[in-house]
Parts: sequence; C-alpha cells; structure tokens
Amino acid sequence: MSRSVAYTSSPLLASRTPVWRSKFIVAAIALGFVGLAGRAAWVQVFGNAFFQKQGEVRFARTLELPANRGRVLDRNGLLLATSVPAPSIWAAPDDMERDRAKLAKLARLLEMPLPELEKKLGDEDRTFVWLKRQVDESVAQQVAALQIKGVFQRKEYKRQYPEGEAAAHVVGFTNVEDRGQEGVELAFEKELAGRAGSRRVIKDRLGHIVEDVGEQVPPVDGRDLQLSIDSKIQFFAYQKLRDTVIENKARGGSVVVLDATTGEVLALANYPSYTPGKRQNLSGEQLRNRALTDVFEPGSTMKPFTVGLALDSGLVTPQTPIQTAPGYVMIGGMKISDSHAHGVLTVQEVIQKSSNIGTLKIALQMQPRQMWELFTQVGFGQKPQITFPGAVSGRLRPYKTWKPVEQATMSYGYGLSASLFQMARSYTVFAHDGQVIPATLLKSPESAAGVQVFTPGTTGEMRKMLQMAAGPGGTAPKAQTLGYSVGGKSGTAHKQVGKSYASNKYRSWFVGIAPIDKPRIIVAVMVDEPSAGRYYGGDVAAPVFSAAVQQTLRMMGVQPDMNVKPQIVVNAVEESF
Repeated sequence: MSRSVAYTSSPLLASRTPVWRSKFIVAAIALGFVGLAGRAAWVQVFGNAFFQKQGEVRFARTLELPANRGRVLDRNGLLLATSVPAPSIWAAPDDMERDRAKLAKLARLLEMPLPELEKKLGDEDRTFVWLKRQVDESVAQQVAALQIKGVFQRKEYKRQYPEGEAAAHVVGFTNVEDRGQEGVELAFEKELAGRAGSRRVIKDRLGHIVEDVGEQVPPVDGRDLQLSIDSKIQFFAYQKLRDTVIENKARGGSVVVLDATTGEVLALANYPSYTPGKRQNLSGEQLRNRALTDVFEPGSTMKPFTVGLALDSGLVTPQTPIQTAPGYVMIGGMKISDSHAHGVLTVQEVIQKSSNIGTLKIALQMQPRQMWELFTQVGFGQKPQITFPGAVSGRLRPYKTWKPVEQATMSYGYGLSASLFQMARSYTVFAHDGQVIPATLLKSPESAAGVQVFTPGTTGEMRKMLQMAAGPGGTAPKAQTLGYSVGGKSGTAHKQVGKSYASNKYRSWFVGIAPIDKPRIIVAVMVDEPSAGRYYGGDVAAPVFSAAVQQTLRMMGVQPDMNVKPQIVVNAVEESF
C-alpha cells in the first residue's frame, strides 16, 4: 500500500513566493548572457588585434635569413676573405632534456667545462641561450647526432682569411655577428654585408615550425669586392719587412707599394701583424695599421720637393753651385749642420749627398707660402682620399706662422709630420710627369688623372737626382736592384719624445721609384726604432725597397732596363783520357 504524502501541507510551499524574486533571477541570467555575448564580441571583433598579438608573441617568430657576405678578392681574383658555413648552437632551457651523460658529451664537443654549460642553461632567460657561436660543420653534425631535446642549430657564416697575417691590416676582420670591425671589412661594410631576409613562422611550444605565415623576404647577398692588392706582392713585401724588423731589433715597420700609372695600392704591409681568424690577446701594436695611422717627421725624404720647387720656379738649375762650408749654419740661435762637411755642391749633389745646409739655402730663396702650397698640393697636412678607416692627415702648420728657422727645418723634413702612405702618394709627382695622382685600394686599370704640380722637365731632372742619391756616391746605394734602374731618397729622423728629440731613437725611411725613365712603381719603407747598431735609412730601409722593387717589377712583367752582368762562375774541369 503506497504511502500518501500531502505536499501542499508543507509550510514552505504554503507560503507565497514574491514575484520580484523570480524576475530578479531571470534578469540575472539574461544579464550573464549579455555579458558573455559582449565579451565574445570584444574578443572576436573589437579587441581582436590585442589577442592576435598576444598569440603571436607566444607562438609566432620572425626568423632572420642571413645574407652571404661578399668575398674580398685581390687584383687577380685570388681570395683574401670569404665566408664559410658555421652553424651556431643554442638551447631552450625550459624544454631541454637534462641527461647528464649527454650534457657531458655536448660540453666536450663545444670545448667548454660541464659546469660552464650548466651555468649557461641556468641563466635567467629560460627560452633562448647561445651555447656556442660558429662551430665547424663536423662539430654541428656530432651535436645533432646526440639528439638532445631543446638543443637547436642556427645557420650562420664565419670569415676565413687565406692570406693570414700578411694581408691582415688591409683586409681587417669581422665580429661574430659578421659585421666589419677593421680594414676593408669595415670600410666597405655596406657593400659586403648585403641585406638579410626574413621568414615569419608559427612554432609550437617545443620550437618546431608548424607553418609559414606572411610573405617570405629573400636575403640579398653582399657583392664581391676586388682590391688593387696583388696577394703575391703583398706576401713578399710583408715577409721582407718582417725579416728586416727582426734583424734590426726594431719596434715595427711598414711598406707601401703603389702603381705609378694608376695610383693602385699593390701592397700595404705592417709588422707586427696578427692572424685575422685568431684574435685572442691581441695588442694595439699588432692591430695598428702603421702605414696609415702613424705620423712622423719624414726627414730627408722631403728634400726632393724643396729642390723641385726651386727648379720649377727657375731659381736654380741642376748645376747651380751651393756653398755648404763649413758644414753648419746658425739660424735664429739654432745650429743646423750636415753629417759631413762637403764644401761647394751643385744642386744635384745636394740631393745626392743629402745636404741639410744646401737644401735650406735653396729653400730660403723662396717665400714660405710657395713651400706651403707645394706641400699641400702633394697631400701633406690633409687626410688621404682613400676609403679606409684610421687614415690620418699629419701636421702642416699655416705658412703665416713660420719663422725663418722653421722654414729651414721644414725644407729637409723637420717641423711637419706625415704617414708613410702620404709619403708614397706624394712621390707620384716624380713618377707621373709632375702630376700627383690619387691612390686607391680598388682595382682600377686605367691611368689616373691628377693635379699638375711640376713641369715634366722638372720631374725628369728630379728623377736623375734621385737616381744619383740611390747610386754610388749617394746615401743609399743599397737600394740598387739587379736589372732595374732605381731612384729614391733615404731619411733618418730622430724620434720626438715629449718636447724634445731622443738622441738614440730613430725612424729609418726610404721612398723611391723604378724604373727611372718610365716609372711603374713607387715603394715606401719605414722601420721604427732599429736598435741593432744600424739606423740610417740607406742601411735599414733601402734593402727592403730593393727587394720589393725587384720582386714587384718581375711579377708585373716589366722588362729590365739595365744590363745584367752574368753572376755564374764556371769551374773548368780538365779531364784526361
């Protein structure tokens, strides 16, 4: 028998429910739906950009597609700098597998202690950390073979420099980001670097690419750069300079070889040098491009300009006698002397014997403004117009401030300063029929147009005097070269230390041209502080000039213009039968 329940007898059901309560509940539910609809509208329509951006931040990535850096070539197409693939290893610590045995193998491959690797993985950034930049392909393959979750590779390039330390100061180097830091790599960064591309992708939480989004921008590779440098001439010049610096226990040295027709730099070498691919613990001495950054008083290498100006002005002829006795003069309370007393010298002999007295007596017949204008025209006191970092202007004071003693000392190379590169370029005026031509590091086979400074007749006479200076009876007979006529001027200048000159510190110079009648090259050599007993430019720098001329002209295919005496001694052997 079923039990009957009287629901209507419950006191709760017996009471009347207020109408407002049911309406309130319905309204609250309706309001909740309106709120949800509004939120949905905000997320899907009005605030859509914000949420899309947040999604992209978490999953979308823009991958850089690196451009291949342009090669640096010598004038014959041989490589001076090129890029090779060098993958970089990175990790996402949050997703990384922490198998200690595999981590130990990874540390060995990356040539780092295991604690150092673990420290990298424990840094604050938990999504990305470089483990090692630019490893060899073989190392990258071994890392991939470990199959460590969370360890990835990125395609990058690193530079290689086949000519090593011989061309280091010309080519320079790049940093780990493949951006130029020194030399041509820095000077022509825009042309060599190209333009990186990009690829927009979506990645999952493990770093795997799910899909491409947007348009891919392909990279634009950098263009190749062909220099005027001849790598063979460069190597030989560097080798000879290095041997000379070591033999003479000098602090350093530089050599510059210019094409006298085009103004092209065929070689520019410095010692000490460095290997561009191995730059640990480098010093400023090694990095400094002395030929362009170091300035010093050029000494007697300035005398041909003073005499050339006097010849061109008609003040003297090559045979004009100049009295240099008793071997010294007093100007403004300062005693200026020659290394030897010579008596009466012709203008030719003033250059041949390198007489300070003869040069200043010629100079004091001219106005300071004439000398200043000449020095300025050939490039002194001005920054060389060459696309290369670090080139300096040297020092040439305004002529209005010159005192007679300063005009006298400037005539033979004291009181002004210049770099070796400036000296080499200035001698184009003697090699190019009176025109000073611009120098360039880029290949330029056409003859350069310059500024006319001297008449061709004057430069012809000056070349004869330079030939006498580098020959028997001159100050630099060691500049003579087998088969080729040469001419040039040595210089030996005291180094300035503080406000005075050091009595036992010198810079030895030699600047010259060859062959004399039809000059093809200019070679300038500087050796800093030789300390093995010899310090005259004719003894220290001239032999480097001689070797560089012989090798360079032979490589250029220039025919000898002098008879070569046979050097073979035949021993007759009598045989009896």
